[in-house]
Amino acid sequence: MIDSDVHNELPKLKTLLPYLGEQWQVYLNESAFVGSGANDYPINAPVAAREGARPESGPPGSNIDLLRTHVFDDMGANLAILNCGFRPGAVHNQDLAADLATAVNNWQIDEWLEKDERFRASILVSNQNPVRAAAEIDRLGSHPGFVQVVLPVQGDAPYGNLRYDPLFEAATRHDLAILIAFGGAPGLPPTATGWPSTYVEEYVDAGAIFQSQVNSLIFEGAFDRHPGLRVVLSESGWTWMPSLMWRMDKEWKGLRRDTPWVKQPPSAYMREHIRLTTAPTDRPGPDRAHELSEIIDYLGSDRMLLYASDYPHWHGEDPSAWMSDLPADLRERITHSNAAEFYKLTVTA
Repeated sequence: MIDSDVHNELPKLKTLLPYLGEQWQVYLNESAFVGSGANDYPINAPVAAREGARPESGPPGSNIDLLRTHVFDDMGANLAILNCGFRPGAVHNQDLAADLATAVNNWQIDEWLEKDERFRASILVSNQNPVRAAAEIDRLGSHPGFVQVVLPVQGDAPYGNLRYDPLFEAATRHDLAILIAFGGAPGLPPTATGWPSTYVEEYVDAGAIFQSQVNSLIFEGAFDRHPGLRVVLSESGWTWMPSLMWRMDKEWKGLRRDTPWVKQPPSAYMREHIRLTTAPTDRPGPDRAHELSEIIDYLGSDRMLLYASDYPHWHGEDPSAWMSDLPADLRERITHSNAAEFYKLTVTA
């Protein structure tokens, strides 16, 4: 089993001091800077941590021993892909943002990758500065522990925009996937129409932002400019994807003169280039479990879903419970083969 979305967290900001230059060490000690400011999972929200995932000190996901016990021993994963929740893109000082990303990546190597061979990790970058992001990808692209680059779903512009080409060029040059993850810069509205009043609005509306990113990547030609680009949508939900496929295909047929570089139906790009993690799954009631199999049929592919626990976050049930009603060969694809093929991994039980 490959768990495609596990969140390791910094115990505290000052954990990064040994990985930063003197300038930033002084700045962090003397200023009021406390971190990126991104608060995708408010610490006391029920979705922030499953039962038993809060260590004695530090946030959920910051204790390696507790995380290993839950992800490997309790939930049965053989390999876990770490997606650190720190958000360099939410830091407005671009030099500090880039150096913080480098510090977090070096900390991940020392404290996670070198301590357990069952971990792989995502490279953090300052997505608001694609040139600096590309440099960080080039620095770590050959490291065997990193399998992808993580970007928050909320950015300064949709990711199909030409400004992100240096970042995507670097990722494809090193054969790394791109993970688009829930959350992002706190200075940007978390919905397409402005600021909501409640956290539940923001949390539910995230699905629409993911759809906007898919729309942009395909119609602005990112996959045509970068044929090797591979994208994973994390914590986006996935049952909305078939309807988005249908609508994008329909509108492309009538409006494709606007985008002559898009050479095939959008759904074909999705099946080839995009994968979705399974947590959270918008699951119907037990008496309608067959509907999930139907939705997977509507995707037109059994290769688009990657099993994820989203540890330590909690969505109300065992993250693999809904798969018990699926055929055995489909369960195997979701829990192992799809991620192994997409990330080009070899996993030993």
